[in-house]
Amino acid sequence: MFEDPEFWVLLAFVIFLGILAKFGVPKMALSALDERSDRIKQALDEAQRLRSEAQAVLAQYQKKRVEAEKEAQAIIVNARIEAERLAGEAKGKVEEFIARRTKMAESKIAQAEAQALADVHAAAADAAVAAAEKILVQTTHGAAADSLIANGIRDVKAKLN
Repeated sequence: MFEDPEFWVLLAFVIFLGILAKFGVPKMALSALDERSDRIKQALDEAQRLRSEAQAVLAQYQKKRVEAEKEAQAIIVNARIEAERLAGEAKGKVEEFIARRTKMAESKIAQAEAQALADVHAAAADAAVAAAEKILVQTTHGAAADSLIANGIRDVKAKLN
């Protein structure tokens, strides 16, 4: 047994383990492993906390996006309503403008017709007076003719004006 090399290796190994145990190496190794385990656990907890925060932020942004989409839809609806209202107002104003212009044109046409009719009456009266004067001058002579012509002209002018 003392001659067997495996015995001496076993004995050296046991002595080595005893020395390690005497200096507290197993405790140090276990504490190092425990510390590493604690760090890993803390890292996992931190990762879990960050994941939860990220999910909360994502949910918040999704909620804001939905609200922004609703607000955009409301703005679009309001813009359409406003555009329709403005189009209606513009159409009403255009129709009112056209009606005013038509009325003014009709009034000017009526005035022009009245003026033309008055001009035609005046021209007709002047022509009738001139014709009557010419006929009376050719058919009557003397003082009676002059008196008749003057009275006739005065009567025609009074009746026509």
